[in-house]
Amino acid sequence: MTNVIEHQLWDAFTFPADDGYELHGRWFEPNGEARGVILVVPAMATPAAYYATFASWLRDRGFAVMTFDYRGHGESLDGPMRQVRSDLVRWALDARDALDHAHVRAGGRPVTWLGHSLGGQVLPFADHTKADRTISVAAGSGYWRHNTPRARRLAPLLWKVIAPSAMAVTGYFPGGRLRILGDLPANVMRQWSRWCMHPDYLLGELPEMRERFAEVETPMASISFTDDELMSATSISTLDGLYTSVDTTRMRFTPQQLGVDRMGHFGFFRHNQVDLWDELVLPHLAEQRSS
Repeated sequence: MTNVIEHQLWDAFTFPADDGYELHGRWFEPNGEARGVILVVPAMATPAAYYATFASWLRDRGFAVMTFDYRGHGESLDGPMRQVRSDLVRWALDARDALDHAHVRAGGRPVTWLGHSLGGQVLPFADHTKADRTISVAAGSGYWRHNTPRARRLAPLLWKVIAPSAMAVTGYFPGGRLRILGDLPANVMRQWSRWCMHPDYLLGELPEMRERFAEVETPMASISFTDDELMSATSISTLDGLYTSVDTTRMRFTPQQLGVDRMGHFGFFRHNQVDLWDELVLPHLAEQRSS
């Protein structure tokens, strides 16, 4: 049963994952009939609240929008993070369950999966046939040797020294205090470390997922940026290349092409990018055509 709490800008609600865990989401409903439904699937260590401005903009353009937090994170954290036992695969399955919920709630309206970073990596874990279109933003392989030069220099220190030492003390990864991404449950961080240290990223641990990537046929747009501090062009193209059954529209921009000083890995969803959303997002959303 969905529990809806009225809010000025959105409805806060909970929905059950397949194992009964209550995940927290936000639903942005436009005035009048929605043109379509957008599911925003968050990046690593990024709470749903980060996408509120973007979701509000989509709502004002006539789309219903669902955001959510993975279990043990953001508004889906129930208790101390050190007690969270979930790993990254469980987060991917939470995204799957979020798509199931968005698809039901859409009531026949077309659904777009919009994945930021990790959110663009985990689509094959879901029933992708329930999404009519996909947009990935700054989503690439996390293999450390494919990272940008600065991230590549820091990666071995992070994965081999900083993260294990910090988690041994706190019971979780205190990224907020370390100013490295944000706080993450220990098992999420450990599994992500294993993925990032393997040339095939998540396929090194889950080789069966290669076929799942190849099965995706949902039309896709991939948006990336040359000044992304984490994802290089190789990172982006490696992930895009796994979707072998999709004719992906690839868009890669310099900050100068977009008329901004900096974009980076997280900048696309900041409030000052409205003009870019009109140009780069709207044309790739699935929407209900009037008869």
